[in-house]
Amino acid sequence: MLHGRTTLSKFIIEEQRKLEGGAELIALVNDIQTACKYIGTAVARGALAGARGSTGVVNVQGEDQKPLDVIANDIMLDSCDWGGYLAGMVSEEMEAPYPIPAQYPRGRYLLVFDPLDGSSNLDVNVTVGTIFSVLRAPEGVADPAVADFLQPGTKQVCAGYALYGPSAMIVLTLGTGVHGFTLDPEIGAYILTHPNLAIAADTHEFAVNASNQRFWEPPVRRYVDECLAGKSGVRGKDFNMRWIASLVAEVHRILMRGGLFMYPKDTKDPGKPGRLRLLYEANPMAMLIEQAGGAASTGRGRILDVEPDGAAPARAGDPRLEERGRARRALPRRVRPGRRRVPLAAVQRALALRRDARLQLILHATDRAPPCPPGIPSSRSPAAPAPARPPSRAPSSTSSGARASAPRSSKATRSTATTARR
Repeated sequence: MLHGRTTLSKFIIEEQRKLEGGAELIALVNDIQTACKYIGTAVARGALAGARGSTGVVNVQGEDQKPLDVIANDIMLDSCDWGGYLAGMVSEEMEAPYPIPAQYPRGRYLLVFDPLDGSSNLDVNVTVGTIFSVLRAPEGVADPAVADFLQPGTKQVCAGYALYGPSAMIVLTLGTGVHGFTLDPEIGAYILTHPNLAIAADTHEFAVNASNQRFWEPPVRRYVDECLAGKSGVRGKDFNMRWIASLVAEVHRILMRGGLFMYPKDTKDPGKPGRLRLLYEANPMAMLIEQAGGAASTGRGRILDVEPDGAAPARAGDPRLEERGRARRALPRRVRPGRRRVPLAAVQRALALRRDARLQLILHATDRAPPCPPGIPSSRSPAAPAPARPPSRAPSSTSSGARASAPRSSKATRSTATTARR
């Protein structure tokens, strides 16, 4: 067995020494990694644990809830509510914020998470994952309400995802770059295997669900047509199309070897809110992509700048993919009335983005990649300085103290909203 390798716990403690702040954030990240180990084990057991199929419950989005959605949600709550680092949590599987039990102390952070992204793929054994984002609670708030969670992505202090595939990984950022850790099952620890991840400068891959092409806006349709034309087309290059239908897996591929991911707005069901949620999915992925040198866009602006007052489209990837869109903008900018807070009963929509459009997400690299779909403004031009990374936040110290607790069935009754199917 190799010695002297950097574990995730050691890494975040060392990061805390470089940054200002206390130990709470580091302890919280340790609790999150413990939860991800339990979730990964539950996913790996699959049909052996009798957790495949559907619960028979249809959530508020009209989707079947999976047993592992509920199990993963309860594991995250059980692992993170007791440590005294959080003021509250919000999960994609719950309609309202989760209050920290009265017997536990309150902290200064808020945890937002999708406990099992891509769960529609579980029955066919495709890679799934957990997405998480950490925000600061407003000053003096011990029992946060919905409005306290509705913060733009620039306010994130930590973001990341766990990947449950051929190997288990955690990829995260504390605002100082993106780092990947692989779980060593022999010692039960995540080991730093992918330090300082950077999106490849050039690409020949893009990912989009082409079955919806007839419903896309014209600029997006034209962009995909140009990529499909290959060397004989205006881009003069052959591209490969990918589609896994699991956001965690799509983003991980881009971080590993570059590319573009899109979940564009369409007219298939104009009244349906975005399928990708701003707080649970788009914001944490956008922070990771930007920290790795890429760009994340709604198609009309930077994802991290979106104020979560309703529901909106999103895209992320290479800024240079967006340069061409500046000159060929074919879509008028939607003018919205004054922003309003979404009532508690509509929190699930509030955490999605603007209510009048599906969430569009584009993730891509920064250098020498093909231009972006028309209608997607660049976060910076080639001559402009690189955008500042999200402000570095102070991590904290400490070791993982998460409890190994069985999922509480009482929480399952509160779970109605399942992971988005893509």
